[in-house]
Amino acid sequence: MSQASFNFNALTPDLVWYALENIGIRAESGFLPLNSYENRVYQFTDEQNRRYVVKFYRPDRWTNEQILEEHSFTQELADAEIPVVSPVDVDGQTLHQYQGYWFTLFPSVGGRQFEVDNDEQLEWVGRFLGRIHQVAKTKTFEHRPDISLSDYLYQPGTYLENSHFIPAHIQKSFFSDLHLLINTIEKYWPENLSYIRLHGDCHPGNILWREGPVFVDLDDARNGPAIQDIWMLLNGERHERITQLDIILEGYQEFCDFNPSEMKLIEPLRGLRMVHYMAWLAKRWEDPAFPLAFPWFNDPKYWESQVLAFKEQIAALEEPPLSLIP
Repeated sequence: MSQASFNFNALTPDLVWYALENIGIRAESGFLPLNSYENRVYQFTDEQNRRYVVKFYRPDRWTNEQILEEHSFTQELADAEIPVVSPVDVDGQTLHQYQGYWFTLFPSVGGRQFEVDNDEQLEWVGRFLGRIHQVAKTKTFEHRPDISLSDYLYQPGTYLENSHFIPAHIQKSFFSDLHLLINTIEKYWPENLSYIRLHGDCHPGNILWREGPVFVDLDDARNGPAIQDIWMLLNGERHERITQLDIILEGYQEFCDFNPSEMKLIEPLRGLRMVHYMAWLAKRWEDPAFPLAFPWFNDPKYWESQVLAFKEQIAALEEPPLSLIP
């Protein structure tokens, strides 16, 4: 079965319980599903009342080498006293197998929602992103892929063209604007980029707030430009995003140099994410969890709205890039 059509129906509570028992962890509570669709993630307490999170990986998405490389990077950050949630080492292993499933155990870390409109919290996040990248830039991932036009734009675009999701009455305009978006992104995508190891999916939902920020879920870690871990924290009108960027980079540059030329990548990266996200949902649609979680995806109104979204993103790409406040 391909990963596109794979579902987790065989992953019953009993199987989860026995998988954990197999590595010496006895769950005493029920398994609370957490917000994850690519993998399956559950919170529980053990017989000593310790709270854990267990993640069962979607088969064939990552190789074992790629998963372990993420684990190693996360531990490297934790060893540098950066607040990340790193896997629990059980008898020298962080990746375990049971009945065909690969899984990892994490400590359960509570926290409040990171407030993206809180300037103090934003600067604090910027400082820790600077510390993360100071560690990350010492080398690149060997097994994990790069953020590339091929993986994030060309392949997803081709998948959408071969899918059945786009309603017939808008296919001409949808694909015309998709191709125009691809061409516009190509125009602004530099030939040579400086790549470092990244969190990869550093949006506000992957930052908890305790005494300060705690970074979670490095499942999408890969090589790419540093701005990838920054631009998803920006929101609002242009002047608001400029202010937010200035606050983040003020903290960031206390610990790590930033190349201002990367700011011209913000809108191309946003465009890549748009296309990649649509194709990701289409690829996963046969997993029963996806129609339940994203019922709007198969509605013609969603696809009609994406035609307008393409046009707006093309216009954003043609605007001058964000720049720091003088």
